[in-house]
Amino acid sequence: MKSHAKSRLRAAAAAAVTVALGCTALAAVPATANAAGEPIAVQYRTSASGATADQSEPWLKVRNTGSGSVQLSDVKVRYYFKGDAVGEVYRFACSWAVKGCGNITGTFGTLAHPTATADRYLEIGFTSGAGSLAPGADTGDMQLRFYRSNWQPLTQSDDYSFGAGSTAYGDWSKVTAQLGGATVWGTAPEGNDPTDPTDPTDPTDPGEDGPALFDDFNYSGHSDPQIAAHGWSVRSNAGGPGVPGATWAPDKVTFATQSGNSIMNLETSTAGSGESTKQTEILTQSMKFRNGTYAARVKFDDAPKSGPDGDHLVQTFFTINDLKAPMADDYAEYDFEYLPNGGWGESGNILYTTSWETYRPDPWEAVNQHTESRQSYAGWHDLVVTIDNNAITYYIDGQLFGTHGAAYLPERGMSINFNQWLIDLAGQTSTTPRAYDQQVDYVLHVKDQVLTPAQVNAKVAAYRTAGTTFQDTVPAG
Repeated sequence: MKSHAKSRLRAAAAAAVTVALGCTALAAVPATANAAGEPIAVQYRTSASGATADQSEPWLKVRNTGSGSVQLSDVKVRYYFKGDAVGEVYRFACSWAVKGCGNITGTFGTLAHPTATADRYLEIGFTSGAGSLAPGADTGDMQLRFYRSNWQPLTQSDDYSFGAGSTAYGDWSKVTAQLGGATVWGTAPEGNDPTDPTDPTDPTDPGEDGPALFDDFNYSGHSDPQIAAHGWSVRSNAGGPGVPGATWAPDKVTFATQSGNSIMNLETSTAGSGESTKQTEILTQSMKFRNGTYAARVKFDDAPKSGPDGDHLVQTFFTINDLKAPMADDYAEYDFEYLPNGGWGESGNILYTTSWETYRPDPWEAVNQHTESRQSYAGWHDLVVTIDNNAITYYIDGQLFGTHGAAYLPERGMSINFNQWLIDLAGQTSTTPRAYDQQVDYVLHVKDQVLTPAQVNAKVAAYRTAGTTFQDTVPAG
């Protein structure tokens, strides 16, 4: 995809992007806990109640049972089921929803600890367009369904979350709901709570598994001396990627506390000219990271927080090193890149994961492999990429997203980076000022170890339980 590949000119300009992932240490609570003031409840019914069916139809409502407003983009609901065959592929669809099907996402994941009634889950999320729920309000009908990709009948009588008798909406504790990464509703199949830090097969001691970098981004501002002391650089130097004439603005990298966690915010703004465009980036000063696990929890946004929408925005997490010469074989780069408004020849939402072997800037030539998904990824997402001696593997929200081959493995160390920037000004030509946010909860790298997404969650929870906001034991070089 040549138009996409041209973004790699940023490497020559010393640009950067990174990783982040998140979870909290709260365990799942049963449905009755809402009487004690839990913030949300989930109601369920099914219109396909047979033991077997051509598709499963979990219809859901999310209800705000707390005293404050709930942003739906912070909510994830999981429906657990037993796969019908090894390696079976499932498809998600939304038939109708009060909030609009375009504001609802559905992704599939596999459980770290399969049970007799569940080895997979369907996770329902919301884009920013779904808005918020006031106290006492609910989403209204979400008429959802999923089916086997070959349209063979599926068995749902052995599915953990299925209720054959639930033909009218009612509170249902066999689905779980997370708010801001913490499980606040329902009970998952045994041993599979999305945020359970005590699973015995997961690492619980943040120092026991070898060298690691963890940062909770608990800083006072972009000029906090601890940022540099912890090995980060907030970019201010000129150059690509992005709109010619744009400025990389350190003061647009800010920090705040949300739901008890420290959050880093990258703001990118423009008024329709290169000179008015402010982009943001933070990267490690050292290129000492190579094989192992990289993870981050990142919030993507489809719309600006102010002003007209439509800019060709790129929101990222990646690792990278420098291109020493055109087509140099020791170059490496591994990306998560989300384009909420298209760009690089795309007209709508698209997320790429890309593994790079090398490239030539002029004339352009690239050697890479990518995986893509054309749907909205607005809201919080857990991003994980693992690199061993055989492959590069990408996960989003616990689900395998793409695997890239051994030809793209790194030969030397890389930096870890996050940035947000504009490809061009063609997507929105207005001179009205607008600004976009990308948020990061945390970043984790574990050297030379391949962790599952569940193990990543447990390790982050262990750091937070221990009160550790930063650790870097990864050796230089």
